[in-house]
Parts: sequence; structure tokens; C-alpha cells
Amino acid sequence: MRKIKSLTSGIQSNFASGLVVFLVALPLCLGIALASGAPPLSGIISGIVGGIIIGYISNSHISVSGPAAGLTAIVLTAITELGAFELFLCAGIIAGIIQLVLGFARAGSISSYFPNNVIEGMLAGIGIIIIFKQIPHALGYDQDNISSEALFEQGNYDVLGYASTVLSSVHLGAIIIAVVSLIILILWQKVPALAKLKLLPGALVAVLAGIAINELFIQSGSALAISKTHLVNLPVPKSLDDFKSLVIFPNIAGFTNPDVWVAGATIAIVASIETLLCVEAADRMDAHRRITDTNLELKAQGIGNLVSSFIGGLPMTSVVVRSSANANAGATSKVSAIIHGILLLVCVLSIPFLLNKIPLATLAAVLLLVGYNLAKPATLMHFWHKGKYQFIPFIATIVAVVTTDLLKGVALGMLISVFYILQANMKRAYYYSKEELEGVMDITINLAEEVTFLNKAALKKTLKNIEANSKVTINAQNTYYIASDVVDMIQEFANIRAVEENIEVVLKGFKTTTYRDAIHDKHSHVSIGHSRTI
Repeated sequence: MRKIKSLTSGIQSNFASGLVVFLVALPLCLGIALASGAPPLSGIISGIVGGIIIGYISNSHISVSGPAAGLTAIVLTAITELGAFELFLCAGIIAGIIQLVLGFARAGSISSYFPNNVIEGMLAGIGIIIIFKQIPHALGYDQDNISSEALFEQGNYDVLGYASTVLSSVHLGAIIIAVVSLIILILWQKVPALAKLKLLPGALVAVLAGIAINELFIQSGSALAISKTHLVNLPVPKSLDDFKSLVIFPNIAGFTNPDVWVAGATIAIVASIETLLCVEAADRMDAHRRITDTNLELKAQGIGNLVSSFIGGLPMTSVVVRSSANANAGATSKVSAIIHGILLLVCVLSIPFLLNKIPLATLAAVLLLVGYNLAKPATLMHFWHKGKYQFIPFIATIVAVVTTDLLKGVALGMLISVFYILQANMKRAYYYSKEELEGVMDITINLAEEVTFLNKAALKKTLKNIEANSKVTINAQNTYYIASDVVDMIQEFANIRAVEENIEVVLKGFKTTTYRDAIHDKHSHVSIGHSRTI
């Protein structure tokens, strides 16, 4: 009851942002369905379920779920190999069950290990892709896939040829509508009086203006009029029977097909990783920095995919584009995601003919601002000033996301981050080069709080560089963990090489039982400090 009350109380403050997400999600749902080789309505169904059901169950305040561009290649391949969309829906059900299991197994905790610079790099990379992918639509060229999250399509992609085609297809009417829409959106952000009009968001005004301008062009018989190919294209059922024929249900025979299970497992893994990445990013976009329960999120995604697949929808994830549009529009709670799902349901059932008048150039203007907010130059400078260990993984993630895809980009950023962590861990304060130790006869090596096998190489080189007839103190008084192979190496140094080269070794903070052999060796030069467990 309390949950329902909190949802109803947030309607007024989140209606505007829900409307913006609805306008952004509408063409994306259709585009992803078409790119996936699925029926157009399947993308809308997925968006409705992602908004209403996942929005209600999840405790993420900013993230919005729906059909994901990152799954299009997997879905298209699976539908092609299985030969029927009805069989593919069984794979979506299997994916939902696996995600539920992952949620109960608390697999969502892995999201805590994504570094902030990699997450910010992923967001900036997606922002750059959005900008470059939406520019052609703002210019009136709409042959490109509006839903794609890849800047360059797979295969032999001719960048110059593509640019030439876009420029030769420029439509002045689309440019006028895109520019007017951008001006309206910017004014709604910059002018305080307009920004306060929560029930009249800039995106809605821009859409209405785009429709009005194009209708004016059409009525006047102007060449500036935008044709149907450059408008939103929803299926328009004329009766209840027409609508029923658009909805497809799963064929349970698919559960006996091993390929269906492979496709389901693949979707579950990829969708779960993308969801965790997007939820982590959404939490960073949240002005209040609230933390999402990622295990609950996996359960919500699992339930959402089960419901979506049972009624003919595509599999879904939490999606960065819609989530960032949500945050950018001022969403304060998950009510915004639910409103977007309800609007998709109501408008698709009642006024698809009106939605089909929306120019894609207007929606491109909305997404251009979303892309800019994700890839602001200020973010680049922020990580530049943080130093190379933060900046290099950040910029590498951006480049890889733009040139490959989201998962590969994040994987590269993670690898570089881990490399720097390992490098920093191996070069702790106790490493001295041969030149630094030359002529030094009294050396103190202060061990770090944790000494793992990663530190063994640096410590080994340091001990190697110690000169004969010198004194070395190895201090472990501030160490609470030391790996056994490091202990063995120190013991061997103290009992063998130190004896042979007349090196006095003083150990502080080591547990005496660890060096029992050294204590009883009458030839040893080891001195034991106070007893301490490490």
C-alpha cells in the first residue's frame, strides 16, 4: 500500500520526464524490432512491459528498461536460425528464468566492481554515437537504423560514401524542424520560467511544433513537406481483430529445441551484463546518488522478460539512452519509467495515426541534446585533470565503445584499469632499484598493509639489489596480511643469501613461529622483533 501511495504522489513531478522518455522510446522500440527481424509491435510490447512491470518492481529511480539495441544481432541471428518468431519467444522465457536465478544467487553484486572512469567512458562513448547517428535524421536522411548503438555498421563500411549519401539527401524541411526543435529544447532548459512548466515539457512542445510546421508545409503544397518515410511509422489496427493478429504468442515446442536454450542463455548473460552496466551508470546520473539493489534489478529484468516473451515482446535490458533522457528531463523517481510505459500502451492503442505524424527530425533533436549531456567536454577535462591512470581507461573506453560496441568497450576499459591497479600494486614503496641501493649499507623496507603474490616480484628485485656486508630491516608492523610464498622468499633470503654475503637481517612485526627455523639456525643473522600475527 505504501509503495502504491509513493507512486501516485510522484506523478505530478515525473509526468514531464515520463513523456520525454515515451517520445524517445517510441521510435527506438520500433527501430529495434525492425533491426531484429521481429514484428514491429514486439518492440512496443517490450517497451510497455519494461516501463510498467520492471519500473514497478525495480528500485532504480532513474533507469528505464526496454528493447535493447545491444541485443539486436543476437535476436536477429536466433530468429533466423530458429526459423520462427514463435520459437524465439521461448528463448526469451528461458532468459527470464536464468535472470531470476542470477538475482536470487546475488550475482548483481559484480556491478560494484565497475570503475567510475569506465562507466563515465561508456556513457560518453554512447553520447558520441547518439550525436553522430542522429545528425543524418536531423538532416532528413532516415535510411540509417535509428536504433543502432554502433557508429559503424559491420562489414566493409564506406565512411566517405555514407557521408556523401547523407549530404546528397539533405532535406531543408527536416533541417528547419530540427533547428526549431533544438531552439525550443534549449530555451526550455535555459529560461527559468519555461523550465518550471513541468506539465508542459520542452520535448512535447518541440514535437507539437514539429507536427504543426510539417502540416503547414503539407497544406501549402511546399516542397519542404516531410514524406511518410521521415515520420514515425506505427502499425494502425482498424479493429480489435487487427490488433489481435499483430500479437504473437510462444510455441511451447521450442522448449525441446537445444538451439532455443543456447539462445536463451546467451540473451540472459548479455542482457544481465548490459543491465548492470546501465544501472550503475543510471545511479551516477541520479542527482541524489541513490543506490540501486542490483540483485532486485536482475529479478525485475527476469520477470519482465518472462512477461514480455509470453505476450510476444522482445527481450529487454536497462537502456542507457532512455535512462539518460529520463535523468536529463528531471526524473526524481521510477514513476517516470512507469508513466512512459503507460503512455506507450495508451497511445499505441488509441492514437497511432497521430503519433505517425511526428517527424523523426524532431526526435533527433531530443536525442542530440541527450548525447551532448552524456559526452560533455567538461567530463573529458575532469578525467584529464585526474591523471593518466584515470584518463587512459576513460578515453580507451570511449574509443572502443564508439568503434566496436558497449560490452567490448567496457571490457577494454576494465582490462586497462586492472593493468594499472596491478602495476601500482607491484610498485609499492618497498621497491628500490639497483641504482638507489648502490653504496647504501643500512636499508629499511616497510611492507604495505597487504603483501600478496603480486608484490613478490618487486620485493624479490629489491632483495636482489641489496649489497653484501650491509644491514636490512624488513618492517611488517603495519602489515595485516602477507602471502605465504612471500614469507618463504624472505625466509630463504635471511637463512641462505644473507648468511653467505654477511647481510644482517632484522625482521620486525613477524610472527615468531613463521621463522622457527631461522631462530634455531645458529649461523643465522636474523633478529626477531616483537611477536605479531600477520
